[in-house]
Amino acid sequence: MSAVPIAGRRAVLAGVAVLALFIVVGGAAAGGLPGVLVMAGLIALLVGVVAALRGHARWAFIGTRRVAGIVAAAGLVAVLVGGATMPPTEPVASTSEEQGQETAELAEPTLSAAELEAAEAAADAALAEAETAEAAVEADRIASAAGVLNQTSADAVVGSASATSALAALAALEVKGRAPRTGYDRDLFGSGWVDTDRNGCDTRNDMLTRDLTGETYKPGTRSCVVLTGSLADPYSGRQIAFTRGQGTSEAVQIDHVVALSDAWQKGAQGWDTATRVRFANDPLNLLAVDGPLNMQKGDGDAATWLPPATAYRCAYVARQVAVKVSYKAWVTQAEKNTMATVLASCPGETLPGGVVAALPERAPAPAPTPRATAAPRPAPAPAPAPRPIPAPVPAPVAPAPAPVPPPSSVYYKNCDAARAAGAAPIRQGQPGYGTHLDRDKDGIGCDK
Repeated sequence: MSAVPIAGRRAVLAGVAVLALFIVVGGAAAGGLPGVLVMAGLIALLVGVVAALRGHARWAFIGTRRVAGIVAAAGLVAVLVGGATMPPTEPVASTSEEQGQETAELAEPTLSAAELEAAEAAADAALAEAETAEAAVEADRIASAAGVLNQTSADAVVGSASATSALAALAALEVKGRAPRTGYDRDLFGSGWVDTDRNGCDTRNDMLTRDLTGETYKPGTRSCVVLTGSLADPYSGRQIAFTRGQGTSEAVQIDHVVALSDAWQKGAQGWDTATRVRFANDPLNLLAVDGPLNMQKGDGDAATWLPPATAYRCAYVARQVAVKVSYKAWVTQAEKNTMATVLASCPGETLPGGVVAALPERAPAPAPTPRATAAPRPAPAPAPAPRPIPAPVPAPVAPAPAPVPPPSSVYYKNCDAARAAGAAPIRQGQPGYGTHLDRDKDGIGCDK
């Protein structure tokens, strides 16, 4: 039953290949290698545009819009390069000066360097637009599979949340579309890790010192360069051993909770260099985490990636909200919907780092409109009630003793044990909370 369609597709593919080969050979005959580039580029540009519009072109081995954008951009560059290097047409020998001048005027002009640069920029913009469209499709797929709130429901839960919660803070974030990634470079946020707090130690080692336990340091570095330690990874809930060295340091990486590329597409293009460097080295935006999971996350936002450890998702999303509130970065609608979905499951979660969001003033609820009622009819005279029979007096009953809450069976010897169980930070009233875990007596244990 399926042999006919497969044979048909092979015949179409063969026909297209023969036609493409004929066009390329014709270009070679007319203009040599530049002619080949022009003809092959036109074919690639046409195939890429068609695949981008349809979402795929499996007959040409193009499965996504991103690949289609790359094929189209490569075709455009090939056409421009081939056209720029095409040898000028030699005028036909003629006895007339006017015919020679006319032939010279018909010769193809050569593109300038500025025109080539503009064409390459246009190709980059087309590729960025294709990447953005693919990211939006992926976000929609994840949202529909995870049961994420829609815009109306998300706005409703945000509007009714406690003003001090991370959920309410979503109202302080502007919702806009993702800008193109064009122009992004890691060095725009500073060259690697820097010592922004001027304590003599770069930010990476500061974060390792903050997030690891049992760490050791390289001699002679004044307790700066971390050699070994143990990480209670918040993303996976696992305990990970860290050892500095080639092939081992990658096990623990410092994650930008709001990725630099994500920030670039949501406001950082308009920041000055000092703000971008401060953002890239801000402890509020940094966590020591499992290296492979950090690589898996890439530059994803909340709509496309969340930690596998579901118990940490509330704290993770609250930290993203705090960072974007602090730097006035915006969110996409899909991102806000996902954040609202996660934080709705923990409405008491607050913003970390003492961040306070400037919330818009909430409109007061409208007063109910009184209903018009008809004039009441006079009630009929009540019938005389029978004389009540006195009820027997019940015997006094001793009050039942108040129930005694069962003692918590959860106990953590120290914060390392709490982190290893994925319970840190732990609030007063939660199973396992104890004053020996809450050194600063703020009602939250193991929060440092």
